[in-house]
Amino acid sequence: MQLKIMPKKKRLSAGRVPLILFLCQMISALEVPLDHIDGEKAKLLEDLVQPPTITQQSPKDYIIDPRENIVIQCEAKGKPPPSFSWTRNGTHFDIDKDLLVTMKPDSGTLIINIMSEGKVEIYEGVYQCTARNERGAAISNNIVVRPSRSPLWTKEKLEPIILQNGQPLVLPCRPPVGLPSPIIFWMDNSFQRLPQSERVSQGLNGDLYFSNVLPEDTREDYICYARFNHTQTIQQKQPISVKVISAKSSRERPPTFLTPEGNASNKEELRGNVLSLECIAEGLPTPVIYWIKEDGTLPINRTFYRNFQKTLQIIQVSEADSGNYQCIAKNALGAIHHTISVTVKAAPYWIMAPQNLVLSPGEDGTLICRANGIPKPRISWLLNGVPIEIAPDDPSRKIDGDTIIFSNVQERSSAVYQCNASNEYGYLLANAFVNVLAEPPRILTSVNTLYQIIANRPALLDCAVFGSPLPTIEWFKGAKGSALREDIYVLHENGTLEIPVAQKDSTGSYTCVARNKLGMAKNEVHLEIKDPTRIIKQPEYAIVQRGSTVSFECRVKHDHTLIPTVTWLKDNGELPNDGRFTVDKDHLVIVDVSDDDGGTYTCVANTTLDSVSASAVLSVVAPTPTPAPIYDVPNPPFDLELTNQLDKSVQLSWTPGDDNNSPITKFIIEYEDAMHEAGLWHHQTEVPGTQTTAQLKLSPYVNYSFRVMAENNLGRSLPSEASEQYLTKAAEPDKNPATVEGLGSEPDNLVITWKPLNGFESNGPGLQYKVSWRQRDGDDEWTSVVVANVSKYIVSGTPTFVPYLIKVQALNDMGFAPEPPVVMGHSGEDLPMVAPGNVHVNVVNSTLAEVHWDPVPLKSIRGHLQGYRIYYWKAQNSSKRNRRHIEKKILTFQGSKTHGMLPGLEPFSHYTLNVRVVNGKGEGPASPDRVFNTPEGVPSAPSSLKIVNPTLDSLTLEWDPPSHPNGILTEYTLKYQPINSTHELGPLVDLKIPANKTRWTLKNLNFSTRYKFYLYAQTSAGSGSQITEEAVTTVNEAGILPPDVGAGKAMASRQVDIATQGWFIGLMCAVALLILILLIVCFIRRNKGGKYPVKEKEDAHADPEIQPMKEDDGTFGEYSDAEDHKPLKKGSRTPSDRTVKKEDSDDSLVDYGEGVNGQFNEDGSFIGQYSGKKEKEPAEGNESSEAPSPVNAMNSFV
Repeated sequence: MQLKIMPKKKRLSAGRVPLILFLCQMISALEVPLDHIDGEKAKLLEDLVQPPTITQQSPKDYIIDPRENIVIQCEAKGKPPPSFSWTRNGTHFDIDKDLLVTMKPDSGTLIINIMSEGKVEIYEGVYQCTARNERGAAISNNIVVRPSRSPLWTKEKLEPIILQNGQPLVLPCRPPVGLPSPIIFWMDNSFQRLPQSERVSQGLNGDLYFSNVLPEDTREDYICYARFNHTQTIQQKQPISVKVISAKSSRERPPTFLTPEGNASNKEELRGNVLSLECIAEGLPTPVIYWIKEDGTLPINRTFYRNFQKTLQIIQVSEADSGNYQCIAKNALGAIHHTISVTVKAAPYWIMAPQNLVLSPGEDGTLICRANGIPKPRISWLLNGVPIEIAPDDPSRKIDGDTIIFSNVQERSSAVYQCNASNEYGYLLANAFVNVLAEPPRILTSVNTLYQIIANRPALLDCAVFGSPLPTIEWFKGAKGSALREDIYVLHENGTLEIPVAQKDSTGSYTCVARNKLGMAKNEVHLEIKDPTRIIKQPEYAIVQRGSTVSFECRVKHDHTLIPTVTWLKDNGELPNDGRFTVDKDHLVIVDVSDDDGGTYTCVANTTLDSVSASAVLSVVAPTPTPAPIYDVPNPPFDLELTNQLDKSVQLSWTPGDDNNSPITKFIIEYEDAMHEAGLWHHQTEVPGTQTTAQLKLSPYVNYSFRVMAENNLGRSLPSEASEQYLTKAAEPDKNPATVEGLGSEPDNLVITWKPLNGFESNGPGLQYKVSWRQRDGDDEWTSVVVANVSKYIVSGTPTFVPYLIKVQALNDMGFAPEPPVVMGHSGEDLPMVAPGNVHVNVVNSTLAEVHWDPVPLKSIRGHLQGYRIYYWKAQNSSKRNRRHIEKKILTFQGSKTHGMLPGLEPFSHYTLNVRVVNGKGEGPASPDRVFNTPEGVPSAPSSLKIVNPTLDSLTLEWDPPSHPNGILTEYTLKYQPINSTHELGPLVDLKIPANKTRWTLKNLNFSTRYKFYLYAQTSAGSGSQITEEAVTTVNEAGILPPDVGAGKAMASRQVDIATQGWFIGLMCAVALLILILLIVCFIRRNKGGKYPVKEKEDAHADPEIQPMKEDDGTFGEYSDAEDHKPLKKGSRTPSDRTVKKEDSDDSLVDYGEGVNGQFNEDGSFIGQYSGKKEKEPAEGNESSEAPSPVNAMNSFV
């Protein structure tokens, strides 16, 4: 149903209709609903019967391209779908007999295949389509089918035109007659259009007119072209040659018309077409053309001048444009005029075309067909394509000229009527059907349609209805049919309800009820009234200097359910595509302003329902000289304002202070809670430096004040003045306490702790906590208690170490927080009751043992299992020495481990251990003691080694046994070798010494020779660490005692008086000289901080058992004692007391653990697990702590 809002309105008063709105449509017939409805509404009417309606057809004058197939369109609709037939030249066109003609399926469109064969001329003619179903027949216009034609120019011989300068000239075109008429233009051989002017121009007939010729008009290629657009072809006339002869003087003359001829002419044009009047004059100088209308003025908006004012055009010409038009040609010598009498005729045009009718049985109706034209058209009627004069009679029908009156129609009155209005200039044909139906009301408006209207604007609620007879419409408001008691409703005749000024209280549900004698239908629609969109801060007029930055603000307030889009325009067009223009939520910022940026800037805020705009003008001026800028932090913002104050948000706006020549990069917003933490400012948020507003999220029950600081590259401004205070409404807490835990402090209690909410998080007065608990594995209900604003609650009388489910919920005077999460805790722990069982020990080696045990049942642990703790101690020394003080060591293994390694044990020892389980409360009982012994290990180095009683050929060695024999000593091994004057090591001598010996004398040694000694002990497990020492035999038997190199002291020997011997005096002189040289060299080398070469060789030969052998003599490498004066290094030299300390061979407990560093408890026990033993650093030889003496130096060179 084509629903229109009719201009006629009926206003209802509350007094006349107390409970309902009643609408009775006062028209005589329904409009058909099938032509203008969407698919959803069509489904509601798909079972209705409808006569055919022509929906698409080819034009009346149908010019076709002969190179393509002919397609003659005819589309129609109806219920049931119509069938199609054609006539050609007034007789039936049997398309089945013509193999070249086919009709589209479910359509009346003809396709004539002339491209494969056939001639187009055969199918010229007048075609008419008929669409027919059981309710009637609709016909198309008479479609005149003609092929387009683009004939060639007639061949002709054109003589050259020769004339004198200043004479007039007309070059004829006379194109061939084509269909449709061609477009004419003049070009040269190069296909360049010939220039035209007031002097030279082309007429409407295609001829080329020269008001006067000039020598430059001479050329041989004046060519007229005819373009036939329909076939896209161009035809060319033979070139015309023009030669202009220059005369000595051209005689001037007044104007004379070249076209039209004479003083007057007539012109006839049809209504609605373009009226074109032309006057072209010749003369010298070139005349100018003017136009006037006698007894009238030219229509301003429809009048145009073409061809240098030689052509007057009036578009959409009407009868009022008839009259006399004068063209006046004028030059310096005179003027001439021509009168054109214009008569406007008119092909028929509609005043009221007949409209489709849907009537119910027994109703009345009319079809009106009114047309006008000049001359006045004749009206004739047809019924289903047949002249009504020969159609079957219908007693319900009466014809009265251009009107057919129907009364008391019946279903058989359904038909399609055609109205034909014609005169000598054309015809109009319109189909209108009369469809007699009996249908109960059907509401076409969608169910539960939602109308959203801006407040204070009209609201139109549709009730599109179809029914036959025509239904009456009633409106109700509200589910219970509440009365509309105010005179604010307007009822339209198509059933639409209008609220002229919708207010917030207009929101609600409205019900439309349609009734006729065959039934009733109703539909409910909903109306929502939205707040209008407003610009609360409009952009302001700005004057800025060139090169500076300008910002326009446009702050929009809108309905919270609508999403606005803000668009900026410049001079009502889009903003320039320039990176200098930046648009954010509320601002337009232009940097580096130029003169072109001046203009009007408009902010347009759109929602789906409304649109508002505001504008400001930007003026750009030249910059004024300014002093050198001062760069500093910004000035504080000011003028803080709070708007849009809601329960949980507020909008803060401010005005920036001076940026002091450094652009503001950001604003920092802080807040103060005067209720809970007065004087303490907290960070709220940050916004970019181009933004001067911020939407701030708020918490309930907080007395807010805000301040703003600006920041640039130089730092942060002072805070602004505080804004006004804004107290948010109280609300229930929106969060619960964090870090909820349940741990018992005693075996019979459960201590529930939590992190309380702060005042800011309380959201309201009367903050409390609801503490709830129950056993996890029981069926008990929750036990709850409400406590004050504390952080702990103790539940007494609980079983020992039982899992509990716990939750803590915040509440205040406004209500409870959301349901809190449930956490698990345990009541208090007690000491474990059972010791680990089945403890057994596996000795891995002399320093390492592995202990295994069975886990303790969880119920017996009575707490959180921390791990297992091993107590172990050395009972006595396996070598039967004096019993040491018993020191227990402790090693703890985390978690549920059932085995562990005991590192750092002493070899050849007797150990005892037990195992205990550990929980959070402490240790349980100890397991029965388990005893184990460690096997023998290698001994440590002898405790000391010293050389006594050196003689010419013997040395005596004394030593102390190893401090840690780690077993039963079986023997000592002594190795020694000489060191010659070139510091090379001699052959190595190996001696075995019984284990009960601690002194040994070496005889038959070389006199005045340095020896190096290596001594180590052995057990059944192998050899231990060695100790080294060096010594020198005496020079001779005369009594000169060599110093002991290692200890720095000489041993007594026999003395002989040799001071008077000559050889001795010479020898002493030589020795003194060598000593002097050596001291000088040593002094120089020491000052340079370098190493003696001999030391480097000594470092290379620390262990005689790994010294490389010389290939030539099989001896060891060089040896040097040049650094005996340096401080002792571990194990490299004997100290000054001729004793050597044992090397540390004990395994450290820190060397063991399972991925974690070993730890010691306060009682010295080790916490950790064995993982592996670190490698020991190689031992170095002991060094002498004394400075070298001259004798030592001498001996080293002997």
